[in-house]
Amino acid sequence: MTSPAIEMLLIARRIANYAKDEGVLTDEKKARLSSDHLGAVLADSVLQAGLNYKSVVRPRVLEILRKHPECLTISSLISVIQNGGSGAFLNWRHHEKISRFEALVIFLHGLGIENAEDLRAGLGTDEFCSAIQTVNGIGPKTVDYMACLVGLDTIAVDRHVRAFAKAVKVDNDDYQFLRETFCYAADLLSLPRREFDAWLWRRAVAPVQDQAQLALAV
Repeated sequence: MTSPAIEMLLIARRIANYAKDEGVLTDEKKARLSSDHLGAVLADSVLQAGLNYKSVVRPRVLEILRKHPECLTISSLISVIQNGGSGAFLNWRHHEKISRFEALVIFLHGLGIENAEDLRAGLGTDEFCSAIQTVNGIGPKTVDYMACLVGLDTIAVDRHVRAFAKAVKVDNDDYQFLRETFCYAADLLSLPRREFDAWLWRRAVAPVQDQAQLALAV
């Protein structure tokens, strides 16, 4: 009987081989940027779920970077909240994402997170990654997505990753299983995990969207 660890590695090899056949090693390499602007990072992380990135999320994130260069710390975002400016900052009206953004900022403030360096340090620990998921609407995918935006080497399991897994006939759709398996596949390909994540995203969208995810995300 194959052990779970060996099974995971075998599947990772299958993913890696398929990705290689699909051109992951020969496609044009594009450096995946990261950001120290927490206003943009948190807005991107909160808005991206369930929305079209190119037409809805990206313009708002770029507008934040252009109009609010000073909002790169949690203290500055707390001021935005206290002044009742969250909706205008996000350019968003629906209360759910506005409330989620505010709850996330307040949570980070309560833990003493102030800048991108603090957030990177936190996201590098299991304890923090578990705690941040107590914020309503923040799940493991959002946590990994946020980690990618600030430069940590990981993979966020979204619908594109799941579709790729199905193409390779991976039956296990557990989030952590897929995350670890795709991370191992990136290692087998000698690619940074977040670069493999970006390639999976670019592969799934139209070529005109290649630069879509925040000047940060891909």
